[in-house]
Amino acid sequence: MSRFDSGTDQLLCEVKDRVCVFTLNRPDARNALAPEMTGALGRGISWAAAADDVGAVLITGAGSAFCAGGDVKAMGARNSGSKPPPMEKQFQALKARHMAIGGALYQMRKPTIAALPGAAAGAGMAIALACDMRICSDHAFLTTGYARIGLSGDYGIAWLLTRVVGPARARELLLSSRRVTADEALTLGLVNRVTTSEDLLRVAIEWAREFANGPGVAHAYIKDNLDEALFVDHPTAIEKEADRLLKSRTTQDHKEAVAAFAEKREPVFKGE
Repeated sequence: MSRFDSGTDQLLCEVKDRVCVFTLNRPDARNALAPEMTGALGRGISWAAAADDVGAVLITGAGSAFCAGGDVKAMGARNSGSKPPPMEKQFQALKARHMAIGGALYQMRKPTIAALPGAAAGAGMAIALACDMRICSDHAFLTTGYARIGLSGDYGIAWLLTRVVGPARARELLLSSRRVTADEALTLGLVNRVTTSEDLLRVAIEWAREFANGPGVAHAYIKDNLDEALFVDHPTAIEKEADRLLKSRTTQDHKEAVAAFAEKREPVFKGE
């Protein structure tokens, strides 16, 4: 089995039963993002996307929070420090970091889940939204948070939030930065499931395991179809779906599923 070494205690990684679990590990700072952590997470996402023995990715946070977003204390130190690099250099570095995490998560063709033990704020909320699905504890809350510290947003949060909850709700949540409780998040569709803090990781891993051991090729095609559904017209969607359906018919997973149906047993998918 392949293994990813994050090179830092700020990001833990474990692969079991084809589920790759990344744990943001700065609990004393509510897992606020730091350069060491974000660099490792970007490398880890890239590794998991290509790893043959990874069928699904789960991202969670150590302690009582998922991720508090950017480290506000570090922002203060940066603002009071020496002369910053040129604006263009800062822009290119920000874009690369955000694409390596949020962009890569959204583009990954394997199922992805965010498990929120507590607060998901700012960039932390954006990272959760970049995953396919979200599960949170009943004590968790989400907030865009940016307006409270005079910032406009990053990691593609406006784009993601608009697609998850719609334009009107996205505008409200970004402009107000108000907290959304677990129950309201479920109602709005910000999360798919709510469970207790004690059961969160177990339930999330069990859920991820179902996807990890599913028909990997079909999952990738399904994600393609869903992504295109946001911008293509209906005839184009039908055409694209037909093409991918024909391709998925040729997979070993489809043949195994048909055989399992005839034999009245559960299929054993191999992602091929």
